[in-house]
Amino acid sequence: MLAAGEVAPGTCVMEAATLDDAVRLTAGAANLRLILLDLKMPGVHGYSGVALLHAERPSVPILVISSADPAVAMPEVRRFGAVGFIGKDQDLEAIEDAIAAALSGTPIAAPYAMDKVDDMAAKVASLTPTQLRVLLGVLAGQLNKQIAHELGVTESTIKAHMTTVLAKLGVQNRTQAALAARALGLGFQH
Repeated sequence: MLAAGEVAPGTCVMEAATLDDAVRLTAGAANLRLILLDLKMPGVHGYSGVALLHAERPSVPILVISSADPAVAMPEVRRFGAVGFIGKDQDLEAIEDAIAAALSGTPIAAPYAMDKVDDMAAKVASLTPTQLRVLLGVLAGQLNKQIAHELGVTESTIKAHMTTVLAKLGVQNRTQAALAARALGLGFQH
């Protein structure tokens, strides 16, 4: 077991059991220096957890630790704002090195070339936390009224957010937004 003091002396570690808990913790945490995220955490669908936490705290590095295939997951998590990826099968030294690199701002993997998918991922990463929640609601098949109820806002507020989401993504309608986000791995896996 990695002791927080071994990589970053004096560190306080907070744990969250679900994505909603992680969002609440990160939103309210002062002096947050690093987010470690498991792609299989309850409430995470595809890469939505990375995108949502990055939108919530864009200046805080996110390091994904997962059993997913690194060749597939590394570029994907980076597209949504994570600084790197480390497999759960890595030894303790590799995990410590990745955490130390993330904390120091050292790149964990070589940058990848931008393409159209990366461009759309960057657009999704530019969404605010609320805009991303609205997009995730659309991906879940919810109507504006349902999303409004879930977020505790009015339906007209959701419509305004949706208009902004469409503009930021450069798409014409909810279906195109959902298809683009789903192609990036944000959608619910069936």
